[in-house]
Amino acid sequence: MTGITVFKAKKIITMDPNRPEATHVAVKEGKILAVGAADCADQWGEVSHDDSLADAVLMPGMVEGHAHIMAGAIWNYCYVGYHDRYDPEGKLWKGRTDLESVIEGLSEYAAGLPEGAPVIGWGLDPIFLEGERMSRAHLDQVSADRPVAIIFSNFHLMGVNSKALEMVNYTAETNAEGVLKGADGKPTGELQEMAAMFPVMRRLGIDFRDLSRTPEGIRCYGEVAKRAGVTTLTDLFAQPAEDDIDVLLKVTGEPDFPVRLVPAVAATGARPDELAEQAVALRARSTDKLRLGAVKLMTDGSIQGWTARVKWPGYVGGQPNGIWNTPPELIGQLVEAMQKAGVQMHIHVNGDEASEVTLDALEAAGRKYPWAGARHVLQHCQLMGADQFRRCADLNVCTNIFSNHIWYFGDQHITLTVGEECAKRMNALRSAIDEGVHVAIHSDAPVTPLGPLFTAWCAVNRETMTGQVLGEAQRVSVEEALYAITLGAAYTLKLDREIGSIETGKIADFAVLGDDPTAVAPSALKDVPVLGVVSGGAVHLV
Repeated sequence: MTGITVFKAKKIITMDPNRPEATHVAVKEGKILAVGAADCADQWGEVSHDDSLADAVLMPGMVEGHAHIMAGAIWNYCYVGYHDRYDPEGKLWKGRTDLESVIEGLSEYAAGLPEGAPVIGWGLDPIFLEGERMSRAHLDQVSADRPVAIIFSNFHLMGVNSKALEMVNYTAETNAEGVLKGADGKPTGELQEMAAMFPVMRRLGIDFRDLSRTPEGIRCYGEVAKRAGVTTLTDLFAQPAEDDIDVLLKVTGEPDFPVRLVPAVAATGARPDELAEQAVALRARSTDKLRLGAVKLMTDGSIQGWTARVKWPGYVGGQPNGIWNTPPELIGQLVEAMQKAGVQMHIHVNGDEASEVTLDALEAAGRKYPWAGARHVLQHCQLMGADQFRRCADLNVCTNIFSNHIWYFGDQHITLTVGEECAKRMNALRSAIDEGVHVAIHSDAPVTPLGPLFTAWCAVNRETMTGQVLGEAQRVSVEEALYAITLGAAYTLKLDREIGSIETGKIADFAVLGDDPTAVAPSALKDVPVLGVVSGGAVHLV
């Protein structure tokens, strides 16, 4: 696009306080030239007018600061989750709301597989299923002679059948953290966290990296984003090899690829200083559509899987405290190495013990290697209290809060995981904002569906699946929530100079909506239709 194109809209929400609303935006060379009325760019020369979006509402392209490329390709497996979900092509998959229907769905899927092929499902969360917890005995009903493995919705746990346990030699004699055992001393088939899950994944060919490395999977991710109004999104915990970077560069460079991609490479598998060097080297390969150089640290696990590390008084059911995916000592070493090398970190912290350990590590590294503009980001932050958010503000640490959990798991957190008092302050966006923390909110797709307007609705309304308001004092305004999914998220990715608002000089990335999210009732925010996106001035409609 070399000339000047002026797009007309019913309304443009700019996120620019100098001009909060407009009806026209002028685009030149993929960037925003001017914002205002129909004549906003006339002084710049000859313009052409595009009225194809005249009936739509434009806002800055939404930014998903915590998601994963496998949100597209994970649909290669059988979905057996509790909630209704739409796949990347818009097909509705009805939720499986009891164990019988889960077994039925897996059995139907297995019938269509080649003989001997493993049965792999995803999206399950037994916390919703009444009665006994899913075990190998249930999955043996799907197949007794070929392996069955079901990835839980949080991707921190897995359920497998007897054949899969046999393949990796998990028995009553196995003494490994995360291999759950029953009263009889034998493995139940539930595996918790990566160390326990990996042997099964390796034998069955379940490779999250493979789901993220094919051109088809990357393009599918772009399609998922377009349908959600997202123009910039992340792949947190990427594990790219050299040839994977080449594929990412090729696909993101295609003219019709509708989003900007920001991977954060998993900080595992090498010494902390080597990982830091790798991140710095990757940064040099960044392009306009692919931004490299950040890393992701994994500390604890999942609250609804009881593997998150939580402070006293712990879990209401008396479950033991969770599992460290990275031991505290190594967390400190990784944080120090990245801080020293000038590498931005995104750090998974679900439980408040994990966030406390991480803040201690960040404070120590900051004293040793000061870096005012680091913008490290704590991800999820689900049990953080006001005291920890104050520490974030003191350290200039950002938080990206998992607001979707209020609706998806709020009721279960009250009754089964942390109890009502803790649940009321979970995902405490109001506290974070009030303490002066730079915030974003996210979906963690495919853990929950990619959809920033739904995420914003969760932060504004804080309703659970049963309709109760969980922590009314933590509600935020629609304007604050929209900021969190645009400029707020852009800030956490160090891209706020380029995206997140509609103002002169920034990239022409817009979400194309069928209604005005600032005019509908807050309860209807999640229902605002997404018609597509504009990416670098190019229109991509659903």
